[in-house]
Amino acid sequence: MRWDENVDHQFIHLEHDGKLLLVDLDGNGPAIPKMGRSSSENGFIIRLPTDKEVSSMGITWELRRVNRIRLDSEDYIVNYGIPEIPWPENWAWKDSVISDSAVDPLARESVYRTIHRVVSKVVIINSRGEVLMAKVSRGFFTGCWTLPGGFVDYGEHPREAAVREALEELGVVIEIPDPLNSLEKKTEGEDGAIVQAKIFNDEGINWVSFTYKCKADLEGQEISPKDDEIEEARWFTKEEAIRAAVSEFDIDAINTHLE
Repeated sequence: MRWDENVDHQFIHLEHDGKLLLVDLDGNGPAIPKMGRSSSENGFIIRLPTDKEVSSMGITWELRRVNRIRLDSEDYIVNYGIPEIPWPENWAWKDSVISDSAVDPLARESVYRTIHRVVSKVVIINSRGEVLMAKVSRGFFTGCWTLPGGFVDYGEHPREAAVREALEELGVVIEIPDPLNSLEKKTEGEDGAIVQAKIFNDEGINWVSFTYKCKADLEGQEISPKDDEIEEARWFTKEEAIRAAVSEFDIDAINTHLE
């Protein structure tokens, strides 16, 4: 079932190797954005097509997922699909859509939803087999216990991000083994890297998580939670950590690294 009968505004997001199908206000396409265009006399003039418009072009497609997007108190349904055609050279480059103000905000938001949110975390394990966790005071997991970690900065390797986040959130310096020399400073050991990806709700945000392993007692270091972000931090046994954790990514990583 592609359509939600309770929502009037329903469109198709067809994407193939960086190319996106867009149409003009009359449903004719493909329409091409102009990257960097700051205004249009008639407001937006390029949009996502409807199911009927895609069919009129003779394009068949396979549904991958359905997103619900709310803009200006209006609900929209966007069906994301893979077109069953060769590479569409004359379609719009996906990267050009967001920066053209003549493109319908729904189309720009639809493209924005396809960008991965990348986070990096670390399972710090002491010699007693306990794992260090932090109780978050803001953000997605306010009031909940999580592994140290956060968003990966632009141009930053996930391993670097995990080390940085441990320092920023808890005030501790850790070293994660780099057996594959991914950062040009090969160090022996097992980094335990776990890569996971999941879309958790119908908003369609795709989370990609890197979780590393670090064995350390943090001797001589004081765990100092960041005032505006971390309420407290402490060591948990595996059983306690599993009961306290709320993130599916964290639970899987703890189970894997504390076997």
